[in-house]
Amino acid sequence: MAAGTHAVEATDANFNDLINSDKPVLVDFWAEWCGPCKMIGPVVEQLAGEYEGKAIVAKMDVDQNAQIPAKFGIRSIPTLMIFKNGQLVDKVIGAVPKNVLEQKLQGAMEPATI
Repeated sequence: MAAGTHAVEATDANFNDLINSDKPVLVDFWAEWCGPCKMIGPVVEQLAGEYEGKAIVAKMDVDQNAQIPAKFGIRSIPTLMIFKNGQLVDKVIGAVPKNVLEQKLQGAMEPATI
């Protein structure tokens, strides 16, 4: 596993292609000026490395991309959303411990129960 793996940059342009993956997708909505975003940023980068090949971890700068954050009604950042097959399955608002994000990502990786 590459230690240098980084989160993918999500944009208004590539967002729909990104979330329509067969793997769970964690998207961190953040901004440069946001203190809590800077706290959780390294955790998101760690997850990108640890889940390489199992999930997609992406970051979207809300100052550079307005359409997608508006579509999902994002009012406070950091907001982290987990998508599976293009559908929003989980959401966390605010800086949370790494284990909380890991549990949610693990939950999204489990096969859907019918």
